[in-house]
Amino acid sequence: MDSLTKETQNGFVLSPPGRSIPEPGALTEISSGSAKFVFEEALMQLQQTLPPYVLITPARNEEAFIQKTLDSVVHQTFRPLKWVIVNDGSTDTTASIVEQYTARYDWIELVNRPPRKERHFAAKVHAFNAGQERVKDLDFEVIGNLDSDVSLEMDHFEFLLSKFKEEPRLGVAGTVFREEGGYNSGTDSLEGQFYVSGQCQLFRRKCFNEIDGYFANKAGGIDWIAVTTARMKGWKTRSFNEKSFFHHRHLGTAERSVLAASFSYGEKDYILGGHPLWEMFRVSYRMTKRPYIIDGIALGLGYSSAALRRLKRPVSKDLMIFHRKEQMRKLKAILKSVLTLKPINKFTLLSE
Repeated sequence: MDSLTKETQNGFVLSPPGRSIPEPGALTEISSGSAKFVFEEALMQLQQTLPPYVLITPARNEEAFIQKTLDSVVHQTFRPLKWVIVNDGSTDTTASIVEQYTARYDWIELVNRPPRKERHFAAKVHAFNAGQERVKDLDFEVIGNLDSDVSLEMDHFEFLLSKFKEEPRLGVAGTVFREEGGYNSGTDSLEGQFYVSGQCQLFRRKCFNEIDGYFANKAGGIDWIAVTTARMKGWKTRSFNEKSFFHHRHLGTAERSVLAASFSYGEKDYILGGHPLWEMFRVSYRMTKRPYIIDGIALGLGYSSAALRRLKRPVSKDLMIFHRKEQMRKLKAILKSVLTLKPINKFTLLSE
């Protein structure tokens, strides 16, 4: 198979088993019959018109999926100025896989951090900050956090950067995502269009600086705190459903079971200041999703346990008030739809 030939799975560009890594400067070609369209000139035009960006990827024991992410980024129609992958103490072959790419692409850099025994969400922020240190002197307008277990369409970043160009007040942007089993965050999640999933978040640099970057909260919610804080400060945050990416690992299940993840999400809902009424609704809703009943119970137990233990909330009072107001607006919109027998569009529960 030609090294430039692409295979697709679930609509995303992936590497065939054993394929060679594309050489730097290789031209991506799409054939339609005898015609071939070369995109090098278009790429140069993009680089002159779209805001420049950088990517940072904290990665820990991601040998199963990281090559899919690497292949997705090197085949982007609009590449970053720099992509820093921070190997956060992996004990598998994550670093050696990345090194195959850093040897061929000078815009990809690997930063190795020492192994650690503890696992908490604050470590991801520390790893991200280590990567951010490597790009601080570059002239970029947008900075992105990209997880190491996703696959992207070839024009994913071109699409998102065009949104930043069109809307000067857009502070955070991303797309919906899909997972194995048919899950789609755009139709199955109650987060809605103003939440940007943490697996792939792009921030306008000015916005990221204004919110003081990611907050190193050990209990999690670092992506939610960043997006919600940006919105509270007047920035527009948007998840677009015109495109999507594929998340290879079920949400929140890195090194833990689905039920343990649900319990943890319940704890996080309390810690981040979630309204009790909204949590009751969310638990009921999750009971209707697989694994039926027990998933919702695990979520509710997590929230209740955190409330009984009176776990410390790291978010400000202003952010908690802002968050609860949004949750009540969502709940009112849902109840209105139910009472008027109208379908519930979970993605557009909140409007600007």
